[in-house]
Amino acid sequence: MAAVITSTPIHYAHSVTVNGHALVVDEPDKLGGKNAGPAPFDLYLASLAACTAITLRMYAERKGWELGEFRAVLRLHFGDDGRPNVHRTLHADGPLDDAQWARLLEVVANTPVTKAMRDGATITSSRGDAAKESA
Repeated sequence: MAAVITSTPIHYAHSVTVNGHALVVDEPDKLGGKNAGPAPFDLYLASLAACTAITLRMYAERKGWELGEFRAVLRLHFGDDGRPNVHRTLHADGPLDDAQWARLLEVVANTPVTKAMRDGATITSSRGDAAKESA
């Protein structure tokens, strides 16, 4: 798994390729960007939202539960200590009872991306040789 990001002529906008999928990232106008694509923390929320929806859909299918249309609203704010705080509100129009909802809330607390964000990751950096390295 690798992501490759390359600058563009548009100030803060960059092209990103991940697993054969391309997208543009940028900062909003108020931060000096041109709003040409989602900002880094937009992608942070999108990653968590995607893992939330996919994990719950997989779990419900294994249990034979009908989620119907699923939607999650994720909101990010930063605490006084500067740490990010995310709150997820889950919606499904399938016929789920209180016990099923309680289980889904337990499952969502332990999705792979939730765990990585909550527990942290080891991140290292090194200088590369642009002429020799690609994804």
